[in-house]
Amino acid sequence: MTTLRYIHWQDGRMWLGYLEQYPDYLTQGESLEELEENLRDLYRDLTSGQIPGVRKVAELSV
Repeated sequence: MTTLRYIHWQDGRMWLGYLEQYPDYLTQGESLEELEENLRDLYRDLTSGQIPGVRKVAELSV
């Protein structure tokens, strides 16, 4: 099982968040549990290779 970090916050009644590795792709849920499930689905979509041009964060040593 892979563990991913994500950023989340509550805005009114909705929970919003994104995967730290993919900050351009935001999702939401009516509960924290729903947000986490939506983040799992988003991760599967982003890593499936079916979405062209996916942007992600990387590190560079200089």
